[in-house]
Amino acid sequence: MIQSLSYTEFSRRIAFGTRHRNVAVQGTIELSHRCPLECLHCYNNLPMNDAEARRSELTTHEYMRLLDEIADLGCLWLCFTGGEIFARRDFFELYEYAKRKGFLVTLFTNGILIDERVANRLAENPPFSIEITLYGRTAQTYEALTRIPGSWEKCMRAIRLLLARNLPLKLKTVAVSVNKHEVYDIKAFADEIGVDLKFDAMMNPRIDCSSAPLSVRLSPTELVELDLHDQARAAEFKRLGSILSPPPQQETPTMYDCGGGVHSWAMDPYGNLTICVLSHKDNFNIREQSFAEAWDGLMDVRRKPATRPTKCTACQIKTMCGMCPANGELENGDPEAPVDFLCHVAHLRAAALDIDIPAHGECEYCAGGSAHHVIAEEAMQLTAASAYTANIEITNIPAESCGGGSCACQK
Repeated sequence: MIQSLSYTEFSRRIAFGTRHRNVAVQGTIELSHRCPLECLHCYNNLPMNDAEARRSELTTHEYMRLLDEIADLGCLWLCFTGGEIFARRDFFELYEYAKRKGFLVTLFTNGILIDERVANRLAENPPFSIEITLYGRTAQTYEALTRIPGSWEKCMRAIRLLLARNLPLKLKTVAVSVNKHEVYDIKAFADEIGVDLKFDAMMNPRIDCSSAPLSVRLSPTELVELDLHDQARAAEFKRLGSILSPPPQQETPTMYDCGGGVHSWAMDPYGNLTICVLSHKDNFNIREQSFAEAWDGLMDVRRKPATRPTKCTACQIKTMCGMCPANGELENGDPEAPVDFLCHVAHLRAAALDIDIPAHGECEYCAGGSAHHVIAEEAMQLTAASAYTANIEITNIPAESCGGGSCACQK
């Protein structure tokens, strides 16, 4: 008799079996940075007609060689993202080749280029999952962020086409100043059509370090207010805060503590292998070496020792923060320099949810610090306005984490 397993148990066994073996089991490939939208918040988009970008992208043959190599090395989960994945004319050639190689393929898209033909072809050979980013519940809000007239209706068309074909659709959104008033309208819409929704409010600078996306980033107070608005989301942060544990003690602390370079990886459209889609300080190009050689280099990056202790080193609320070397690189030009915005958000979340924060060095947001009064005042305002911070029932809701390589990354 053939034994069957639930997907959860299957994933758990794969994770357990590879955790000490440095198997590149989970990868994210940015097929192109070109995109038909011009979103204010985006960290990597380029115009669709950018000829230089098109010429620089990996060719169909180079992508197929990559897929052959990572299949041989044990990669199982693969995410195709962008830019916009359908910007490549050979998308289906690459996608169907990946499916034949046995990958569980997830597609990240804005949906703008999904028409009847594209939807029908996906239905013939469905992905493991397909995630569409819905930037607003109304055309006015959506297009204020994407800056392309008519784009909202095209996105809604894609959602309708995929639902009609029973494809494994999920929705996500970014929470920024332009659309914050519609985030929970988007959630209500997702509930109405019976699909999951996740949202992310942690904006990053562009990968060229331009701070342009930060112009629409929510303030810490606005961000935490959104968390508290949803009982399940607030309960998840409450749960995370209830399982604080001391940071693992290492003889030589490493700079990274995520899954990048251990079991996950990312590759940009030009063949550069990196820890994740945001970190480009260290990269290894597969046009110059095999993927296996590039992966060895990435593992060396993952083992890179920390050069100094910071207030993040002993912090026990990192799960409420999102600080990582990639964020340090983009905002401060230093992977080990704490990002003030993230620290502010984490401490405000903890204060609003009545979570004690153990001392972790000279932190201006902790009791006795120069900015602690700011946290106290903001938390008081939030808790006074929210009915969700008192007696929240902790529920078993999966936490979102970049460490597993599934980060929404504001796309």
